[in-house]
Amino acid sequence: MTDLSALAAEHLAAATASPRGRSALLVTNDGPLRQSVIALRGGEQIAEHNAPAAATLQVLLGTVRLTGGPQDLELTAGSLAPVPHARHGVDAVTDAVVLLTTVSA
Repeated sequence: MTDLSALAAEHLAAATASPRGRSALLVTNDGPLRQSVIALRGGEQIAEHNAPAAATLQVLLGTVRLTGGPQDLELTAGSLAPVPHARHGVDAVTDAVVLLTTVSA
């Protein structure tokens, strides 16, 4: 079993200390299913990139902006949103940790 709260705290501390302002860990790798904990220091971003076949973004801590799709979404802790099927990015509005779930075709 994975303790997401402990991983979120650990990776947020690592992101805060990192010159790149981020830390990530692949926590599930089961066939087409992948889940990653990604921590970003406030003001950092994941640059725009192509979408996988299916994905969701769940905010564990902080606030992020999911860009791309018909409109940008501001997500806070506890929020879960589908990732747009278009080029998209993630901006950390505050120090934040997300759980990215993807399924590849």
